[in-house]
Amino acid sequence: MTQNLLMAALIAFAAFFILRRFFGGAGRIAGAEARSKVEGGALLLDVRSPGEYQSGKLPGATNIPVQALGQRLDELDPAQPIVVYCRSGARSSRAASILRGRGFEVHDLGPSGAW
Repeated sequence: MTQNLLMAALIAFAAFFILRRFFGGAGRIAGAEARSKVEGGALLLDVRSPGEYQSGKLPGATNIPVQALGQRLDELDPAQPIVVYCRSGARSSRAASILRGRGFEVHDLGPSGAW
């Protein structure tokens, strides 16, 4: 029985990562499209921690950590499109969800390496 539970847990764990790999980037935009949107006036928003932001940011990016985003929405212009990014794409996805829920036009670049 213990062996069956262990096997089921391993299969569930593997399935999670496989699904995340193939579907985790759904709704993201490519780097060229993100650059075009920023050149057209969109705000480039880095949702990583201040330390990560200081250690290397994309040119022209503004930093609001995803954990503080809900409390700092008044710093953002609802009429300005936003391109969000982070290190791996998990926080940018969360930030995009928060922003969309508040009526912002948001585009998720995902990881900064996609720039």
